[in-house]
Amino acid sequence: MSTLYDRMVDVIEQKVSPLAGKMGQQKYIMAIRDGFIAALPFMIVGSFMLVFIFPPFSQDTTWGFARGWLDFSEKYRDQLMLPFNLSMGVMTIFVSVGIAASLAKHHKLDPLTTGLLSLMSFFLVAAPLKDGAISMQYLSGQGIFTAIITAIYSTEVYGFLKRKNITIKLPPEVPTGVARSFEILIPVLVIILTLHPLNLLVESQFGMIIPQAIMSLLQPLVSASDSLPAVLLAVFMCQILWFAGIHGALIVTGIMNPFWMANLSANQVAMTSGIAMPHIFLQGFWDHYLLIGGVGSTLPLAILLLRSKAVHLRTIGKMGIIPGIFNINEPILFGAPIIMNPVFFLPFILVPMVNAVFAWFAVDLGLVAKVVSLTPWTTPGPIGASWAANWAISPVILSIFCMCSAAVMYFPFLKAYEKQLLKKEAEEEEQKAQTVSSAPASTH
Repeated sequence: MSTLYDRMVDVIEQKVSPLAGKMGQQKYIMAIRDGFIAALPFMIVGSFMLVFIFPPFSQDTTWGFARGWLDFSEKYRDQLMLPFNLSMGVMTIFVSVGIAASLAKHHKLDPLTTGLLSLMSFFLVAAPLKDGAISMQYLSGQGIFTAIITAIYSTEVYGFLKRKNITIKLPPEVPTGVARSFEILIPVLVIILTLHPLNLLVESQFGMIIPQAIMSLLQPLVSASDSLPAVLLAVFMCQILWFAGIHGALIVTGIMNPFWMANLSANQVAMTSGIAMPHIFLQGFWDHYLLIGGVGSTLPLAILLLRSKAVHLRTIGKMGIIPGIFNINEPILFGAPIIMNPVFFLPFILVPMVNAVFAWFAVDLGLVAKVVSLTPWTTPGPIGASWAANWAISPVILSIFCMCSAAVMYFPFLKAYEKQLLKKEAEEEEQKAQTVSSAPASTH
């Protein structure tokens, strides 16, 4: 067993870790991650508005408060939907600007100018004008991949032209803001002369504009991302990387975010239309069923540590319990430790994967409500699970079940590790006692 573990660690350190490190530092992955982080506050608040628009009560309720809320929501639906439509409904605007602004730093470009160039590029292909009105169809999650592509394309074009000095340069005496405005004239022209004709060509040949064509091409990948194998693969990669000390969650979520946002938008459209929501694997599923207390679902482990006979583990439990409630588990990961600890390798990998199977089938069978809102990742598990599913009760039960499942799986490995530490503590105490007894008595 030890030899097998050593071989696995060797593979992780020599093969997986270097590759993951390069991926984590890859400029496009970093830019996409930063873009979603920048858009996160707008999307969280926008998602929260759904609670007020679609209160968690049955349509045939006779409770006065619930009936009044439902009637008020139905009467003023259009007015109540405005904050949602201008936040979650246009999420791609925030993502587009955020990605370009982050990528601009890599190319030493002005973030604001680059962000505006990216926004124009996205509008050029994803916001067709008809009868004096701009279509919002692809400003939500349906246009997320187009926003990513146009942000990267426009920024790279701008960076390339500037590196080749293909810009309009004004004398040094001209104010910086004015000089920057003229500097971007040629990139704006190049973007218009490339993207707009391409969009017209795609529309004439295939009867669809670029965002629609991109979604058609990526539909198999989007569908595959919302499957149990995709969940298990994402969790496995996250846990393996974290066990090696690499922030695997940043890499995995950076890759999955575009798929999650597209699927979240589809669930929200289904909810507002009164039809069944199609998708299961969203960020709320990931955060509140698989990573309760942080990667590895270590909040139940922190609770178990509080009752450990080993002083070291009890101390770590006290340090980690409060942060763990808010899904911050570095004290547990590095204090117990779990990172590179062979005793905890199996449960650290398997706990979230087993819970993923439980949660997937519970949601897929209709026993648990699906995710429809974006929540802060620091929201405590059961609360976040309910919030993400529009305050349904069933996600709370599933989240608690996953916590109990994690505790059961961690317990035997914790006892084995505790036994090692107790033996070590006893040996240290014995050495101290021998040192004291062998010390020469002091004379006065």
